[in-house]
Amino acid sequence: MILDAVVLIAVDRDEPDAKDFIEAARVEGEPLRTTAPVVAQVWRDGSRQARLSRFLPTLDVRPFTTEHISLVGTLLRHSGVSDVVDAHLVACAIHLDETIISSDLNDFTRLTAHLGESKPRVRRWH
Repeated sequence: MILDAVVLIAVDRDEPDAKDFIEAARVEGEPLRTTAPVVAQVWRDGSRQARLSRFLPTLDVRPFTTEHISLVGTLLRHSGVSDVVDAHLVACAIHLDETIISSDLNDFTRLTAHLGESKPRVRRWH
């Protein structure tokens, strides 16, 4: 699974749903991923975000590389969405064949609408 900012925020806030989700993923052996731009969206101050600081090393954080630029631009052009962070998350989900976990289903639906069979799955975070 590849996590959008809402999940990282829930971890940082110590929300019970986040604890349950992480524990279930660990029990199932499900690797958890996110992207460096998503981390940048939520990171403010490590001294005040201790839970997030402890959680980040358990994630596979995918960088924004030059190989993503073309796909991210294409996703934005086809969708009319302007959020580069969300488009990059979709690009990574496609490359990794991962499910996106987010509460922002509208943007992800728009970003993936034209993809056909290569469309990643998107699951709603509470």
